[in-house]
Amino acid sequence: MKIGIVILNWNGLELLKTYLPSVVEHSKNHVIYLADNASTDDSIKWTQKTFPEVKIIAMNENRGYAGGYNVALKKVEEEVVCLLNSDVTVTSGWCDAIATRFEKDTQLAACQPKILDDKKRDHFEYAGAAGGFLDRYAYPYCRGRIFNTIEKDEGQYDNVVDLHWASGACLFLRISCYNEVGAMDEDYFAHQEEIDLCWRLRHAGYIISYEPSSTVYHLGGGTLNSLNPRKTFYNFRNSLYNIVKNDHSSKWLWILFVRMILDGIAAIKFLYALQWNHFVAVLKAHFNFYLNLRKVWKKRQKVKSFTNYKIARNNDLSIVFQYFIKGNKTYNNNVD
Repeated sequence: MKIGIVILNWNGLELLKTYLPSVVEHSKNHVIYLADNASTDDSIKWTQKTFPEVKIIAMNENRGYAGGYNVALKKVEEEVVCLLNSDVTVTSGWCDAIATRFEKDTQLAACQPKILDDKKRDHFEYAGAAGGFLDRYAYPYCRGRIFNTIEKDEGQYDNVVDLHWASGACLFLRISCYNEVGAMDEDYFAHQEEIDLCWRLRHAGYIISYEPSSTVYHLGGGTLNSLNPRKTFYNFRNSLYNIVKNDHSSKWLWILFVRMILDGIAAIKFLYALQWNHFVAVLKAHFNFYLNLRKVWKKRQKVKSFTNYKIARNNDLSIVFQYFIKGNKTYNNNVD
């Protein structure tokens, strides 16, 4: 099976120079696409000259992560694709094991490899690590990373498991499933689109999984680093979107209420730390959420049309309580 490897780019020439060579070297049996979000640098020109085998998908405006991929994937021929960040180094055979998984299991809709930190290669990387999960209040966490605690990779997560979400830094998708549940939500623009997509895929009865024999190294923070208040805005707002759209339990309103209180506590913490821009970002996130609530509610009804109520439950634990009150800083401490 050939994988369509789609690298989304926006003015990332220097990242392409550093990371694209490894993708070309280790993906000989697959097809590579550069999906360019209307870059104003020489990204396209350099790629065409240096790696003419890479197919170019040029867009006329920056559509963000979700919008860029939604456009690009309409032009990709392969049934299984990999949405790959432009700041990822791949390794030998990284695609092959996952391609085999998709061939053998028709219920597999999304999958991710082991994602390690390109700056500290014996540690997991923040955005995905060894696979993602959600707690009862829709806080995302990973095997290998909870909040800002990142574990060293010592083989503790070298087993295949089903996930709640797979990382958008290196996200393998079956296109037919992606189209069935409605592609990516462009209103998110950046951050947590893959969590929403994977939650909808689980609602439809599909499997999200992890393949430990495939390893990549992610630089991280290539678009918005953790110090950028825009990242705070998107993460807080989009988490609320996720709850309204995808939590169909009988307690979803209570869950939303508690999450908003926890957001308020986080905002006060930002204020106390004199991180004024992040405090304002949380307020803006909530205001924008209220502004768009009717639109998000309509999306909830659409998701419910294909929801299997025995599927897509999150964990009952509160990762905030486990981490900040009980002091359980690693995934294994929280599940054992």
